[in-house]
Amino acid sequence: KKLKSLKGTENEVTMGKTLVIAIDWWAASGKSTTAKIISKRLGFLYIDSGAMYRAVTLKALQNNIDVKDENKIAGLAQNCKIELENKADKQHVYLDGEDITEKIRMPEISQNISPVAANGKVREILVKKQQDFEGEGSIIMDGRDIGTIVFPDADIKIFLIATPEARAKRRKKELERKGIEVDFKELTEEIHKRDEADSTREIGPLKKADDAIEVDNSDMSIEEQVNEIIRIIDKKFVGRF
Repeated sequence: KKLKSLKGTENEVTMGKTLVIAIDWWAASGKSTTAKIISKRLGFLYIDSGAMYRAVTLKALQNNIDVKDENKIAGLAQNCKIELENKADKQHVYLDGEDITEKIRMPEISQNISPVAANGKVREILVKKQQDFEGEGSIIMDGRDIGTIVFPDADIKIFLIATPEARAKRRKKELERKGIEVDFKELTEEIHKRDEADSTREIGPLKKADDAIEVDNSDMSIEEQVNEIIRIIDKKFVGRF
């Protein structure tokens, strides 16, 4: 059953309450992988906020709607049903009952998502849908405005950073594993530009919440990142995890 409460897991019985963990990040900071591993270890539901925008983009393309048509796209976002389900292999995404987990990762979606994500009406609608996940059990959600806009009262907020050079190095390795050769200098410059765009955009800009804990993972492995964030959670809740 999709998006059902996680109440009753060992952690929540111990804690006596559900928790909301917000992770915001600079581009290529490795947050998705980190958040997914943490969610499995703690028994939390992982919410991929980006998948929701991808789902709306897919819906638009399926209905031959121009992704730049703000009102029509907002209408799709309002009326579609997006569900998430944790399975043994990975988290699955459903759009109006259809499993679209693989479809939303196709290049066509990546090429058309920008206008959808920048649509203020869509963001307002999806932020509300994201906030509705609270109460479904303990959750961990990542994105660029989770700790500032989506869950400003999150129990713990993590702001994940890394130097542009470290992120470019990671991205280069990732692309090379897929057989794609890229220039390191150009990739670093692209990340600099992405940082500027993310932090200065008018709607949902990336910024560190006043009460967020900053974690610099420039020199950390994924395992080290996971352990550090779990340590932060554990410290706040005194050995519960």
